[in-house]
Amino acid sequence: MQTIVIGHRNPDMDSICSAIGCAELKRLTGWQDVIPARCGPTNPRIDFALQRFGVETPALLTDLSPRVQDVMQPNVVSVHVNTPIYEAVQLIDRRRLRGLPVVDDRLRCTGLLNSFKIMHHLIPPHEEAESGAARTVTASLADIARTVHGRPICGELSTAEEELFLLVGAMRQDSFGPRLKSYRDTGRKVVVFVGDRPHIQQLAIELRAHAVVVTGGHAIEPEVEIAARAAGVTLITSPSDTATTVLMSRGAVRAGRMVETDFLSFRKDMRLAEARQRAADTSAFVFPVVDDHGKLCGILSKSDFIKSIPRQLILVDHNELDQAVRGADQVPILEIYDHHRLGGFTSATPVLFWNNPVGSTSTIVALCFAQAGIAVPRKIAGVLLSGLISDTLNLTSPTTTPTDRKIRDELANAAEVDADAYARELFSVGSPLLTLTAEEAVTADSKPYTENGFRFVVAQVEELTFAHFAEKRDALLAALDARQKREALLFAALLVTDITTQSSLLLVRGDDRFLSTIASPVAHAPAGTAQSTPLWQLDGVVSRKKQLLPYLIECLGRMVP
Repeated sequence: MQTIVIGHRNPDMDSICSAIGCAELKRLTGWQDVIPARCGPTNPRIDFALQRFGVETPALLTDLSPRVQDVMQPNVVSVHVNTPIYEAVQLIDRRRLRGLPVVDDRLRCTGLLNSFKIMHHLIPPHEEAESGAARTVTASLADIARTVHGRPICGELSTAEEELFLLVGAMRQDSFGPRLKSYRDTGRKVVVFVGDRPHIQQLAIELRAHAVVVTGGHAIEPEVEIAARAAGVTLITSPSDTATTVLMSRGAVRAGRMVETDFLSFRKDMRLAEARQRAADTSAFVFPVVDDHGKLCGILSKSDFIKSIPRQLILVDHNELDQAVRGADQVPILEIYDHHRLGGFTSATPVLFWNNPVGSTSTIVALCFAQAGIAVPRKIAGVLLSGLISDTLNLTSPTTTPTDRKIRDELANAAEVDADAYARELFSVGSPLLTLTAEEAVTADSKPYTENGFRFVVAQVEELTFAHFAEKRDALLAALDARQKREALLFAALLVTDITTQSSLLLVRGDDRFLSTIASPVAHAPAGTAQSTPLWQLDGVVSRKKQLLPYLIECLGRMVP
């Protein structure tokens, strides 16, 4: 069972760093196969922090919806198109298979063995038996010998498929001869099955039967073998009696002739929900799983759809499924570590939920190390320090608590760095307004919300100065406008924060009814002076979570219907 520790969509520094720290703590406490992940791109600051402390960037996982490969049977049993159906049926019985895929030389699935065709062939209807069609098989002499466990005495065991007519020599010579001759005269290739009857054996050879199969494991007299060699007739001995040998010979037909080519298959990366829906519309019980080249890589039965998914999640830095990686609602969630508002999360089973109103989730993960009595490794301490500094703006954000101050100093000591010096180094890396496109800026650190039936998004970028804002303003507004219309949102907002002056600029595009509520003078509105709609300057506002979001929700309540 794999455990994935992952933050919210459009991850920020704290989201990625807390996932790395939490995954390491789980490994140190004995958990197996735990990996940190992210469901969005990094940015130059995140890359700098991870490289600074020698930590690999977590794997990018944008969709954790269960896939066919999560429940399919990878060690699939199959047969080659040239395998005699007798062997295939024995395999089905021995392994209790509900379906058997047939593959070609390149392991591409050509279909499934059709049980109806096999039964029709082995037990033909009465009218076919009367017409003689039941005596005809399309097979090779080599396959017949292989199927009946026969041993060639002389002649050629051709591997080429031929239309062969099966004739049992269980009659008097004066009856057998004319019958064999009449079949030979019509151009049929007759294979004679006979027990210890040397005279019938000799007659079949004289009349140029295509092959003679001596049944019952009886010894073949020397003169019969000599005659067969001289006549060029293939002579085979079978250990089984005549009835069994003939029946088994009918099973020498190759699987490729009994395959059902009109079959439903799935790709291993197909969403399990889609596969389940398609499988429900068919009477089939098994479905080959193939790759892009048609190569067989697994098998899926209807009973596999109820298997448990071999994957579970730990969520960090969020507790709302709207912000979670796609597919999170279809995978067991074991634990949640967060410092945001409660988002109405529900679960079918109890989960460990640590929600603490501190400045960062990295702070909470550091507290988890302390609770477990495990020292934070140097690299992990540096990563968690980066998340804490970023989310609290190095303890200047109003979300900062005494706990954050204490944990920051402890992590700095463990990471062997000066916290303030490292913070200046971290924030000096890459201006988001310069390194990101306008479209990236309004989505990189963006969180969706739903309030009173309205959906909206709020993104945030942090700068050391507003120097680059003026040149990017129009492009940012255009990107917000496009996103608001594309996603049918009430509004889309971007908070551009100057961490040096502890102030922000708010850009909003959306419904005019909502925009008017922001522009309205409200006594307890965030401190600031309105510039030109839809841009507002918010002095002293740096926290999206604690300062801006509550005000936006209040504005929603004042919106005119």
